Amino acid sequence: MPSIPIYQIDAFTGELFGGNPAAVCPLANWLDDGQMQLIAAENNLSETAFFVADGDGFELRWFTPSVEVDLCGHATLAAGWLVLNRLAPDRNEVRFATRSGELYVRRDGELMVLDFPAAPGEKCTAPAALIQGLRAEPIETYCASYHLAVFDDEATIVSLDPDMAALATLYPSAVIAAAPGDEVDFVSRFFAPGHGIPEDPVTGSAHCTLTPYWSKRLGRKSLRARQISARGGELYCEDLGARVAIGGHAVLFMEGRLNL
Repeated sequence: MPSIPIYQIDAFTGELFGGNPAAVCPLANWLDDGQMQLIAAENNLSETAFFVADGDGFELRWFTPSVEVDLCGHATLAAGWLVLNRLAPDRNEVRFATRSGELYVRRDGELMVLDFPAAPGEKCTAPAALIQGLRAEPIETYCASYHLAVFDDEATIVSLDPDMAALATLYPSAVIAAAPGDEVDFVSRFFAPGHGIPEDPVTGSAHCTLTPYWSKRLGRKSLRARQISARGGELYCEDLGARVAIGGHAVLFMEGRLNL
């Protein structure tokens, strides 16, 4: 029976059972798209990443339990951790070719740092489905790859109790809810029910929009962020103009093989 390796890695956390768990499957050759989608559904994590060798780097793809997505931060961090700690521990940086262009993960002490494209939003009117879905009206809304809904304080973000069916109607967009943090520069939560992810524990790609917004608002390039889901995660962000650096820790939870 053919088998492939699989690793489950908690990203954006220094401790097991925190952050966002991602499955990572290094492949010799691409599997059929339908088979990769079935594996992601079976894993039932917010993302399963697959990669194959591509010159001195890798081609990388990400699947939620229901769809393939264009960009994922935590699963890229997890894939980078796997390459730089297990598959090529003599290297300090790895390149991934993806639907969103070339992405990099580098080692910075104990941190893994993503080099991602910035996705600053444009101010827009909050869609009715967003207000209905969050059961709260933001003070500002921005449209980018996702909708960014900005609120006054961390307590409001904590108290959000979304109507997921309403938010799902915004597909293919998802919703970031954010506010100034009590102990960090900003906090956020992320909802993507249309992608099969009601609430994502920690969302690296959301910080492609969050970082330029908060950098401009706070007048600082380097920012500390926290995603305040039930699992929670810590992110260290830097506004690089056309790019953003998003750093975090990662912890290996499980490794094994899939029988196909």
